[in-house]
Amino acid sequence: MPSFDLVSSLDLGEMKNTVQMTQKQINGRYDFKGSDCTLDFNGTDQLEIKGDSEYQVKAALGILYENMGKRGLGLKCVDAKDIMPSGNQKFKQTVILNSGIDKEKAKIINKLIKSSGLKVTSQYLDEKIRITGKKIDDLQATFKNLKADKTVEIDLRMENIK
Repeated sequence: MPSFDLVSSLDLGEMKNTVQMTQKQINGRYDFKGSDCTLDFNGTDQLEIKGDSEYQVKAALGILYENMGKRGLGLKCVDAKDIMPSGNQKFKQTVILNSGIDKEKAKIINKLIKSSGLKVTSQYLDEKIRITGKKIDDLQATFKNLKADKTVEIDLRMENIK
């Protein structure tokens, strides 16, 4: 019986490249000349943007979003917190990178799958959802419906298609 795993994950290698590309663009921009604006990526789930002003932090986040879009990384898995003063007249913003499907999101997704009327079943397995059905067309329609739905607030991908 055909099946696939529905996952929400961020390619960390691609994210690292995106952060480096963003830092390079910031260093080359005229409005950032002479300032100290940096992006610190811890390699797993958190990014910190530090700058001399709130404008610089917002602009750096905008450049990061633009580069993520160019590299095909989903923006739904990014949760930007408020800009906070960090002392010495500098500002910082923490950006949380979400991956995995938690139980609350899984309940929402399972309800959407059951209400779709397609002949598929879903099962929550350790931060991913396995969807099985008799027809591959039903599986593809289910994935398309989930991607288009506004109540699903995470970036979804298909993996392990059998």
